[in-house]
Amino acid sequence: MGGEQEMQVVELRTSYRYAQAHPWVVQAITGFLSAYFMEQPSFRVQRHFDELESGMHVWICEIPPAMKMLRLLKRLREDIPPCCVRHNQPVSPGRSQYVMDCPDAECSVA
Repeated sequence: MGGEQEMQVVELRTSYRYAQAHPWVVQAITGFLSAYFMEQPSFRVQRHFDELESGMHVWICEIPPAMKMLRLLKRLREDIPPCCVRHNQPVSPGRSQYVMDCPDAECSVA
């Protein structure tokens, strides 16, 4: 299988206050990501968990190198309450974080 490209791992996160303001949003995002897998089989959610220290919900996703995470986020934002997305640089090798937060939060991704 030498033709396979290296998959990237990214974290999609919701802030505690965004999840508290919209209690159903975690289920909505989980459902969206499951449906996205049906559309794009090379996309995969490796793990979903609650981070106790920060109160964030975290989805660790495996994406193909050619996939545009911003395109996925744009589609996702059409199905959930208004939010802003902050892109944090990798915390571990190759793992970028995209944090969804309330619209009044400071954001770096349109």
